[in-house]
Amino acid sequence: MSTKNKWMKISLVVALVSSLLVGCASNKGDTKTGSDTDGPITLSWFDSNTKGEPFTDAVAQEITKRTGVKVEIQQPTGNPTEKLSLMLASGDYPDVVVMSRGDASMDKYISTGAFIPLNELIDQHGSDIKEMYGDTLIKTRYTDGKNYYLANWYSLDSDPVFGMLMRRNLVQELAPDKADGSQPLTTEEFEALLKDFKSKHKQIDGKESIPLTMNGENMGANLGAFKGIWGMKTYYENNGKLEYDVKDPKYREMVLYMNNLYRQGLIEKEFAISKKQTWEQKLAGGHVFSTAGAFWDPGNGNTALKKDGGEENQLFAYKVIAPGVDPAQTTFGPRSSLGWDAIGITKNNKHPEATMKLFNFLASEEGQHLLLWGLEGKDWNRVDGKKVPNEELLQSFKDNWDDAVKKSGVRKWLWFIKNGLDTEGQPYDMTVKYERNEVDKHAIASLGDSTWDTAPYDNLNPDGGTPEALIAQKVKDIMDQSVTKVIIAPSEKEANAIFDKMLEDMKKAGDSKVEEIINKKYEERMKLWSAKE
Repeated sequence: MSTKNKWMKISLVVALVSSLLVGCASNKGDTKTGSDTDGPITLSWFDSNTKGEPFTDAVAQEITKRTGVKVEIQQPTGNPTEKLSLMLASGDYPDVVVMSRGDASMDKYISTGAFIPLNELIDQHGSDIKEMYGDTLIKTRYTDGKNYYLANWYSLDSDPVFGMLMRRNLVQELAPDKADGSQPLTTEEFEALLKDFKSKHKQIDGKESIPLTMNGENMGANLGAFKGIWGMKTYYENNGKLEYDVKDPKYREMVLYMNNLYRQGLIEKEFAISKKQTWEQKLAGGHVFSTAGAFWDPGNGNTALKKDGGEENQLFAYKVIAPGVDPAQTTFGPRSSLGWDAIGITKNNKHPEATMKLFNFLASEEGQHLLLWGLEGKDWNRVDGKKVPNEELLQSFKDNWDDAVKKSGVRKWLWFIKNGLDTEGQPYDMTVKYERNEVDKHAIASLGDSTWDTAPYDNLNPDGGTPEALIAQKVKDIMDQSVTKVIIAPSEKEANAIFDKMLEDMKKAGDSKVEEIINKKYEERMKLWSAKE
């Protein structure tokens, strides 16, 4: 065979092999990431917090540009928890799942292998995750010592939550030395304020005045505010063991105080059946002096009050302290340093490395600035070395929050969010914390030292589907129904009797079995957290 013919044969074989390789590559069926193919990959992403918007806004486009990943949001319809359970049962879950850390499905997603362990991926591709999360990675480990998710809204938020919310112009009138919130009120002083208001303002704008009302659909917030006065936390710690909070002697003292206010006509009689909308309408009507709950809850009511009477006409959060309670030991700010959500990679994900690279970018300080501040040069600029948001963007959020989020993409994709300040000393959450309004500033000044970390006590209840879980639900129902009855009891004697019966019914229902599991899980958690490796 001639040399020419030999080289022609070799060339033909090479060409044929190359053709086959190209054909195989083109028939893989996936759109791959820029690191291993020509185009971006698309990750299916379940997140019950999203509003079904497509991943096409300016921030989303920038994420794809920087990471080579597109996100296809699977918007849940109906109950997200039910959807999570259905996906788990069928095995038909997306590449990434975002769920509440308290969701009953989360443990199942880990124990059944639906979520893959992330430790090796973090070691290889998560340098920014390690830097940003720090010890949070230790605290979010599963019982086998591995990480199966990354927390969202993690790191302790220093902002308070609950307070006794009062119209500041009326506090200026009735107790001017307390109006600025720099000094707490005692429970006696708060009661006196309610009485003074009732006697001096029997009617406002032709409507019967209300000293204190509450949102009957959110008793958790109402009780959270009052528990803050007495410095109570999730559980009652008694001789080194955790018990239901109602067993704390201070809890009885608290509800009897509420009952006393109720019997004097200082708490609105219909509060227990008051719906949120009705409650908001009453606040906006201007004939309510105070309410209980989170300082941001009366947002709509405050908007109307401010429009009618200026800033001072709004409801501001004040600290009230019970007898014998150190003002610094009040607990108005329950916050979890481990956040609200869990973000995990499922075993159906064909691109775990590319997904972790995306996670790492979004969790990095650069990624957080993109998610929460937007694009430099468009949404914000540097002035004297500091990030300064564009005034038009800030104003758009003030004018119409939802529309601003939709159009700008800023604060639209809330993943791997870290609370607090960045390395430059500026807030990560720009739209909420760059410019604080007067209500926020007052709450922080009055209650900023009342924040505490709920993380050690989060999600200690029995696992779903167990006999103890049914007992726990029964005990909760007993407490929920009984506490309201105590507050509205016609006499202190009857209030005490209802409280005693509640404790007795809880015992009969088997509350000790639930507490046994709570303590077991708590001890295991503390042991896991103390193990650094």
